[in-house]
Amino acid sequence: MEYIFTLKYQLADDDRDPDGLVERLGEAGCDDALIGIGQPGRLALEFTREADNADAAVRSALVDVRRAVPAARLIEVAPDLVGLTDVADIIGVSRQNMRKLMLSHPGSFPAPVHEGSASIWHLADVLTWLQAKGSYPLGKGVLDVARIALQVNVAKEGRRLPRSAYNELEALV
Repeated sequence: MEYIFTLKYQLADDDRDPDGLVERLGEAGCDDALIGIGQPGRLALEFTREADNADAAVRSALVDVRRAVPAARLIEVAPDLVGLTDVADIIGVSRQNMRKLMLSHPGSFPAPVHEGSASIWHLADVLTWLQAKGSYPLGKGVLDVARIALQVNVAKEGRRLPRSAYNELEALV
């Protein structure tokens, strides 16, 4: 099955040659990705990867990029952090419809990761909630990719905490 996802990286100062990057990525097996290098110091790869499952697709892409650009730092696996407009686009409804769903189910709609004038959710949480409602068709593999993206991003951020702080916070949340 094909899985669609994006890997975003921060490049090291010596990895700024676009032609060299594209060539190395192709040689490392990333020929199934659209490569974006428009923002200085950043690399975005939108993969359409064939694999047995979403986990295998994302993990193999991470390995391929690491092989091609070992000094690059992973910023994010997407889709993960989204606004209501993003969710609406993914499931094919209007933003107003998503907002109405959120407001009409305040006790069960997933809590945002960040709440403010532009609230942000983990896509996997919202898609899981929508799937449980049963009235919104999801594209094949979209929820699976969102779950893997969430796992990778949380694991990446978790590495930033000292083990003692992690253990203390774990008891509180």
